[in-house]
Amino acid sequence: MKTILVNLESSAALDATLACAIGVAREFGSYLEGLHVRPVQPDVIAAGADGFIAAAPDLVAGFETDARERAERLRDTFERTVRAAGLPRFSEPGTTGPAADWHLGAGAAANVLGSYGRIFDLIVLGRPVADSLTPSTASLEGALFEAGRLLMIVPARATNFRMERILISWNGSTETAHTIGLAMPFLERAKSIIVHSVEKGMVPGPSGEALGRMLERRGLTVEVVDHPGDDRPVGKVTLDEAQRLGADIIVKGAYTQSRLRQMIFGGATSYILSNVEVPVLMAH
Repeated sequence: MKTILVNLESSAALDATLACAIGVAREFGSYLEGLHVRPVQPDVIAAGADGFIAAAPDLVAGFETDARERAERLRDTFERTVRAAGLPRFSEPGTTGPAADWHLGAGAAANVLGSYGRIFDLIVLGRPVADSLTPSTASLEGALFEAGRLLMIVPARATNFRMERILISWNGSTETAHTIGLAMPFLERAKSIIVHSVEKGMVPGPSGEALGRMLERRGLTVEVVDHPGDDRPVGKVTLDEAQRLGADIIVKGAYTQSRLRQMIFGGATSYILSNVEVPVLMAH
């Protein structure tokens, strides 16, 4: 985890997102880059009886001013926070160990994150919440489906970064196996790992016990918990058990079922993304 990209949006999760990104950078001695993506304003804003209506110059100027001021506020917050955490600017002579820098992108945030994020080991984003435009669900999904990297999704309450006890939400799937591979640096540093399975959420694949044995062969301390399931959704069982077992982080493969199916019928990934209160490591 030597290169970390943290997506910066004005939201209730900003402080927690930065705290977790800095916590990971300190743990791994990483380079941390703060990214804010400025939207590109369209040349037209509406369609009338005579076709498209061009935006008035003062309206375009207002959009640009708002976008510039938002970017400046986020940059100030990022630089102030990493300075307080003792992370030097990457460009400073003699910089070793954890360091930070800033990058301003332009365009659709989902596209920028999905493309630019491919060169980082980890992308840190805030957890979207209902009835709020930020943190952006589109940005999260762009990074998840297009970057091909490990994501850390941070809820607003997760301001105290810890990684001593990690729960793997195992369902036997390719997606979760891929996520575990990417998350191995976290697992190797954890004091204990819980391999947690919910019987009705399993797909054809190895059991939780089999995964636990393989992790133990790597010298990791592993506890296997197989839950028979009940009338609660699989995602809720996972979160309830993660809280009961004291997990600091959850590792979860994203969208074993199709995203469309989960949007219509619900699913473990959708439930966890909507309700989790500890950081989640995800990949697809």
